[in-house]
Amino acid sequence: MRKFLVMAIAYDFDGTLSPGNMQEHSFLPNIGITPNEFWKSAEELAREHEADSVLTYMNLMLNKAKAAGKSIRREDFISHGKSVRLFKGVRTWFKHINEYGKKLELKVEHYVISSGLREMIEGTPIFGEFKRIYASSFKYDPSGVAEWPALALNFTTKTQYLFRINKGVLDVFDNKKINEYVPMEERPIPFSRIIFIGDGETDIPCFSLVKSLGGHSIAVYKPKTRGAKRRANRLITDGRVNFITKADFTHGSEATEIVKAIMDKIATDGMLDSFGK
Repeated sequence: MRKFLVMAIAYDFDGTLSPGNMQEHSFLPNIGITPNEFWKSAEELAREHEADSVLTYMNLMLNKAKAAGKSIRREDFISHGKSVRLFKGVRTWFKHINEYGKKLELKVEHYVISSGLREMIEGTPIFGEFKRIYASSFKYDPSGVAEWPALALNFTTKTQYLFRINKGVLDVFDNKKINEYVPMEERPIPFSRIIFIGDGETDIPCFSLVKSLGGHSIAVYKPKTRGAKRRANRLITDGRVNFITKADFTHGSEATEIVKAIMDKIATDGMLDSFGK
């Protein structure tokens, strides 16, 4: 029996699997600040100090929560994650795609690559669907209180994690193996078997990398949102992505059919590559 081919689907989270930013669902209301106020303050601080915008927003979360007298333990962030809404069809998406992969003799691995918070993603009902979640996270003191950012993923550093998937070097702390030379043909998951799904400008480096190395990039946009499709269309005209579609992950949706068609191609290419070996 032919060995199953391994492929990967990597997802941004905010705006891709979930509408809006995850901090806006319950964390910001809980500390009494509006999303506009919070993100404006984070942007101003980043500009003033010439700082990384992700590190800035994470630090601002801690400072604002402390000022409001709110707990910032790890379990608090996980609890806030339980209020994060998901796009239509996301909850059943993974099972459906995995089952379709089995029919094609494909093993599908799912990953998150996000500037959002890992702890909040852990609180969502889809946490267990992912082989790895690469997302920003905090360091905690011995009593479990968040002290400072431990890991921050911005729009350019996110590309590192695509190479980790490609090379099979999945541990974030491993900076040695990830930089070792490995011929493309010897890497566990070639880019031709990687799909990246994101939603906007912050995903452009990942979109472009995957597309340029023979993989498939898909930009999703929020349905019934003014200007969303127009902005997504620009990613097509600029050559950043292969496809755009609504963020609708239900069975039979365009997003589902695009991914399944790519999986068909991956399976066919794998079968053709096996001939004569």
